[in-house]
Amino acid sequence: MFKELDPILHSQLRLAIMSLLISVKEAEFTFIREKTNATAGNLSVQVQKLKDAGYIEVIKQFKDNYPQTTCKVTPAGLKAFEDYVKALQQYLKV
Repeated sequence: MFKELDPILHSQLRLAIMSLLISVKEAEFTFIREKTNATAGNLSVQVQKLKDAGYIEVIKQFKDNYPQTTCKVTPAGLKAFEDYVKALQQYLKV
């Protein structure tokens, strides 16, 4: 009756990261940190989990001699998010 919710997306911070990235297409690490009010350490761990799941792509480069980390949602991440939302809607209908 109920679909299992994706444990990767069921974390509050990871869900916030995905929601934010879907709305802006891609974002710098500092922007995500400011919007989610997460610590850099916690955000870094959660971003790595999303990356390991194949839900986001992480691009590390230098901009004006400073390291810059940019994240964006992958097609697999978008599908997982859509499936997660559909599963949640099933819970709300009952």
